[in-house]
Amino acid sequence: MSTSEPDLSTDPETGGPNQKRGFPILVLLPLIVFMALAGLFMFQLLLGNDPQAIPSALINKPAPDISLSAVDGLAKDGTAVPGFSRDDLLGKISVVNVFASWCGPCRDEHPLLERLATVEGIQLIGINYKDKPENARRFLGSLGNPYDRIGADAAGRTAIDWGVYGVPETFVVDKEGMIRYKFIGPLGPASYEQVFLPELQKIIASGQ
Repeated sequence: MSTSEPDLSTDPETGGPNQKRGFPILVLLPLIVFMALAGLFMFQLLLGNDPQAIPSALINKPAPDISLSAVDGLAKDGTAVPGFSRDDLLGKISVVNVFASWCGPCRDEHPLLERLATVEGIQLIGINYKDKPENARRFLGSLGNPYDRIGADAAGRTAIDWGVYGVPETFVVDKEGMIRYKFIGPLGPASYEQVFLPELQKIIASGQ
């Protein structure tokens, strides 16, 4: 008895012509957008331009709908530091800072975050970017922990959702969960006093 080879030109489910299934490009879209933004950021730096002039597509848009677990084993004053979700951004003005223990500029700006934590009317939230829990614990253990909440972004996906070019970056989110301001790069004494703090005070004063 002879056997016939399967007809590869037809789809066994529909009986119609077999169609090749391409790779779902939408899966890679967030990564493509992130790489394009990072390339723009580097291009601006090479030209000597101010990175703050780079527009963010998320300004005046809702903060991404995320849920980040806490950094494993991280405690503050004997109490575990919680992670956060978008719901935790509602009802309070939030300053969201993206940091990592391996980031040198994050260490440089840290004293200013300690000052920022004393500003009335805000909560300071950290996104720990592509870090190991033990390194994050050591980093904050030596420098101090100014954050009320810290979410672990081990894979870096959340940073892509937030349109982060690189660490550190700092966002201001109003009480309705809308991103109102973004500061790119490390805060320095001058940029903190003359740029970031005035923008934050405007948002606080607006009551949003």
